[in-house]
Amino acid sequence: TQQATSEMLMSTGNLADAFRRVLGQGRVPVQGQILEDPMWKKIAIVVALLIIGCIGAASMQPDTFAIERSIDVKAPADKVAALIADFHVWEKWSPWDKLDPAMKKTFSGPSSGVGAVYEWAGNSDVGKGRMTLTSVDPAKSLKIKLEFLEPWTATNDTEFQLATTGDTTKVTWKMAGKNDGLMAKFMSMCMNMDKMVGADFDKGLGALKGLAEKGG
Repeated sequence: TQQATSEMLMSTGNLADAFRRVLGQGRVPVQGQILEDPMWKKIAIVVALLIIGCIGAASMQPDTFAIERSIDVKAPADKVAALIADFHVWEKWSPWDKLDPAMKKTFSGPSSGVGAVYEWAGNSDVGKGRMTLTSVDPAKSLKIKLEFLEPWTATNDTEFQLATTGDTTKVTWKMAGKNDGLMAKFMSMCMNMDKMVGADFDKGLGALKGLAEKGG
C-alpha cells in the first residue's frame, strides 16, 4: 500500500542518514579514546548496505499469499464434506492435532455446518487460534475463517473444494491471506510458507482420504 511504501522509504532514509553521520565521523570509541578505524568504517558500510537491501527486498514481496494442495478420494463428495464440516472429527485427520496431545479444544455453535466454531490453545507448535465454518455446499465446497491469535495474529481464508468425477472426488485444500507490514514480508523471505504449510496440507489430505475411503 502507499502508506506501507512511505513508511519503508522513511525507515530506509532514517537508517541511511544515521550511518552517514557515523561514517562521516569515521571514529570508534575505545577505552575512552576516539581512534580512527578504517576497517570499522568498511564493516559499517557493508552492514548498512545489507540492511537497506533487506528492507528493499522485503518491500517488494507480494502483499498476499496462497497455498493449495489436492488429492483424489474414492468417496462421494458429501461423505468427504461431512468429515470437514464437523470440527469434532478433525482430530482424526488434521495434521496439527497430533503436534500437541495436551492441546485445549473448545467447540461452540452448532455441532457441524455453518456457524460451527473450533478454538484451540496449545504449545509453541500449535499456538492459539480459532476456526469458524462460514459456508457449506456438500457437493462443491466448504469455507472456513481461520484466525491465528498466538504467537502472532493473522486472519486467513480457507476453502475445501470438492469436484466429483465418477466414484472419485478431487479434494482441493486452499488457504489465502495477506502479508501485512514489512515484518510479515521479511518473514516470507526467510520461510517458504508454501513448502512448510503445503507439506501439512498433503499430510492432512492423505489422512482425510484414508478416513473417507474406509468409512469415516
